[in-house]
Amino acid sequence: MSKVSTFIKNLGPGLLFASMAIGTSHLVLSTKAGAQYGWLMIIPIILANIFKYPFFEFGVRYTHLTDKTLIEGYLNRGKGYLWFYAAITLVTTFTILAALYTVTAGLFINLFKIDGISLSLIALGLFVFISALLIVGRYRFLENSLKLVISILFVALLVTTILVLYNGQVETVADFEPTPLFNEAGILFLIGLMGWMPTTVEASSWVSLWSIEKWKSAKSKPSLKQALQEFNTGYVLTGVLAIFFLTIGCMTLYGTGTELSGNGIIFADQVVSLFTTHIGPWAYIFIAVSAFATMFSTCMTAHDAVARVSLDIIGLLYPKPKEMRNRTNFAIAVLVLAIVNFVVIAAFSANMGQLVALATFVSFVVAPIIGYMNLKNVMSNDLPVENRPKKWLQLLTYLGILFLACFSLLYFWMVLFP
Repeated sequence: MSKVSTFIKNLGPGLLFASMAIGTSHLVLSTKAGAQYGWLMIIPIILANIFKYPFFEFGVRYTHLTDKTLIEGYLNRGKGYLWFYAAITLVTTFTILAALYTVTAGLFINLFKIDGISLSLIALGLFVFISALLIVGRYRFLENSLKLVISILFVALLVTTILVLYNGQVETVADFEPTPLFNEAGILFLIGLMGWMPTTVEASSWVSLWSIEKWKSAKSKPSLKQALQEFNTGYVLTGVLAIFFLTIGCMTLYGTGTELSGNGIIFADQVVSLFTTHIGPWAYIFIAVSAFATMFSTCMTAHDAVARVSLDIIGLLYPKPKEMRNRTNFAIAVLVLAIVNFVVIAAFSANMGQLVALATFVSFVVAPIIGYMNLKNVMSNDLPVENRPKKWLQLLTYLGILFLACFSLLYFWMVLFP
């Protein structure tokens, strides 16, 4: 088997990571970074991707060498580690999916000009459709469908970026003044961008669970080198697409003086409208497909991952003779998450911003702790000494923990003491 065919066969966890990560952080935050602050924002995007890399890589490394998830590794370090991660998961379970489905439903209504149907009803349709796909197709369908979705997304974004560059920088208004980055609003935006780029650190266990599922269904397990190569491809792809979105925002919006909405749904609609104004109405389909594919794939992968994580945590905290990771339990978890998050959307839609702010706050504050927990896993006796991270990767990990700790403390201070 050629190297290319082997690589394609091993595609899976890294691809799902890319699909999950390329969501709000890219469509909204990366585009907004370019639109408001210009090319300068390419620096924090690259730094965030570099400093967070080890924490996600450890999910693949630990699972490949132990056949256990990172979450099982937390339990091996002590039950307190597992309870801590369970508490974080509980907060995100009732907020992240509701937020993702709300944005995706809003995009669907705005991009495809649907009238007379409420946002909550569209969200319900998405919950039903995605839940059915996950339950019937499970991991294999998720992986195969996302190969298609990511391919469409990449081509659509590449075409859009090339068109934007070809048309050149949009004309700057006469009295334009650059938006200050180092004031309170700018620093909070910068923290948000770096905190969610490429995604939150607790999602490292999601990669670990997808790896278990991939290798369980495969005839043969790839080598550690092949597994890391596959993940690295997905990871680099997330960084490249973030730069695509930044480029699009910078070339079409920066310097126009356009006031951008703080609402993710309205902002995405603004971006699509401005793209078509700058490039031409014929490009609408590329932009609409890019935006919707971005959020739809994120909903699907996040829903799958949260279901798997929840089952893993419950199975470890309350061990039962029967394995928790079976088809029936997975279907139940997917449905329960869909019902609970739909209720959250229906009941708390007016306060959705506050719920997401809570999840964001928790994610930022605990990020360096999760990073340290992942390091403890891969440096433990669970792994052979020769397969533990090299010195340079350990150093990058400590720098990443310091990087995240500084931003978490700054965010904590600015939120609690405005």
